[in-house]
Amino acid sequence: MDGNNRWARQRGLSGVRGHRAGVESVRAVIKRAAERGVDTLSLFAFSSENWKRPTSEVNALMELFLMALKREVKKLHERGVRLTVLGDREAFSHAIQQQIQRAEALTRDNPGMHLVIAANYGGKWDIACAARRLAEQVAAGEIEASEVDAERLDQAMGHSGVPPVDLCIRTSGEQRLSNFMLWQLAYAELYFAPLLWPDFGAEALDAALDDFAGRKRRFGKTHEQIEARGA
Repeated sequence: MDGNNRWARQRGLSGVRGHRAGVESVRAVIKRAAERGVDTLSLFAFSSENWKRPTSEVNALMELFLMALKREVKKLHERGVRLTVLGDREAFSHAIQQQIQRAEALTRDNPGMHLVIAANYGGKWDIACAARRLAEQVAAGEIEASEVDAERLDQAMGHSGVPPVDLCIRTSGEQRLSNFMLWQLAYAELYFAPLLWPDFGAEALDAALDDFAGRKRRFGKTHEQIEARGA
């Protein structure tokens, strides 16, 4: 969800105002994704590299994150949305960690869309954690090194049941993955929108989903094999 700061600068506003405007887009996208029948929606809210930003901006983002957890989760729960926060939580304040636990506990059994918020997250970190878990299992004699394969690594990932990504949307014209869900994005379709995130709403999401619906996903097979399966 890129472009909050640029959106604010274009309007002579502070970066914090841009991030607040970005929250409005988050609400709109969550609502429309649920209406469109999306099973899982993952939002990259704060990367492990974002700590390098100015302290004032990081503090403002943490306040905004805490506020969103307090104010938005009840609405998500009422809509039947299940919330998971993916990432290393230890760097967050005790208050934020508590709110995350409460939000996940409140929505754990909801039957609707699974909303995943990636916060203090990095794809390399995710893979490294999974590799360490498997190494510990090998060292403990629970599994043999020869048993470590892609399926076991996938099971060791800390993504709490998040399926492989079908469609990755990146806003503001940026065209790179920036360390987001590197393992889960292995077969994802990529969609790059020129819109800054605060301008990316329900209609923009519709355009991305419609574009995705028109793509042929072959997963190594030929076009003829896919057509035969569809028949």
